[in-house]
Amino acid sequence: MKRTITHLADGRELIYFDRRDDADRSAIDRRTLDPRPVASELRYDPLTEEWIAMAGHRQTRTFLPPADECPLCPSSDTRASEIPAYDYDVVVFENRFPSFSGNFGTYEDVGGLSKVRPGVGRCEVVCFTSEHNSSFSKLSDDQVGLVMEAWADRTAELSAIEGVEQVFCFENRGEEIGITLPHPHGQIYAYPYVTPRTKLHLGAASRHPDLFADVLATERAAGTRVVAANELWTAFVPAAARWPFEVHVYPHRRVPDLAALSEEERAAFAPLYTSVLRALDGLFGVPMPYISAWHQAPVREGRDLAYLHLELFSIRRAPGKLKYLAGSESAMGAFVNDVMPEEAARMLRSQVDH
Repeated sequence: MKRTITHLADGRELIYFDRRDDADRSAIDRRTLDPRPVASELRYDPLTEEWIAMAGHRQTRTFLPPADECPLCPSSDTRASEIPAYDYDVVVFENRFPSFSGNFGTYEDVGGLSKVRPGVGRCEVVCFTSEHNSSFSKLSDDQVGLVMEAWADRTAELSAIEGVEQVFCFENRGEEIGITLPHPHGQIYAYPYVTPRTKLHLGAASRHPDLFADVLATERAAGTRVVAANELWTAFVPAAARWPFEVHVYPHRRVPDLAALSEEERAAFAPLYTSVLRALDGLFGVPMPYISAWHQAPVREGRDLAYLHLELFSIRRAPGKLKYLAGSESAMGAFVNDVMPEEAARMLRSQVDH
């Protein structure tokens, strides 16, 4: 793999990940761009003990442009995009509209029991392929492997930034999910705190030694909710799934993060994961909207308790029907699922490539 670092016109970092050592990445971003926005401000909610990012500059981010104006496609002789090169394999660059960054402004006290601090961190965009009309499910195993190299590289580097406490790699897919760009891509957030969901995981793991390994062993032994498996990974619908179609993908060996995966584990992940994505698309004969989220260990807190795994879920519950987060879910955080996990697993297994 060849890794090339360059910069965009406003100073943001861009990194090419190439399979070929002779890839030419000398193209320069010749656009005139506005100055980079200041970092968001974090406000503390004393009722939930959570930090909330206030990032008003994100209201102006690009929203569902036509294909010939896609900022994630390669540049051409007639149009400059976020990627100066005329082609690419995998590209990572700093988000133009970040939720967290190192570009600090001034922050005023809001009074009361809340606190305010700068949204230190970093947000990056990961372009999985230069092909605008492709999807992650269509990537070759080699291409998925290159994406995983990029994820691992960025996890290690972002974890070293002062003030960063957790690195989160994820993909939003589908207008129903709320994407603003349809080009196949994901994002990486380097948070200045440990996220609420991860705190819950670590708390549960502290009370149950080998929690994640025991969950995996139980699902593999029962088999009724297993969707796909190979020697190094298992994909299953959790017994208490919140979403109509939800799949967790675990490596059989406990590692804290993507950077810790072996070469063999990375290679084995690709065919299993893309087969699950194709199964989702095959359920109702339409591209499935989904969120794909890597749960990684925080930079410092609870690394010995965490267990790297992927959470994949869709809000589509039936043809033409979506699962909305209405009163119970949104106000109380109390989920009600319309699809039995065992039935969801059976439906997905019927669509997995054999």
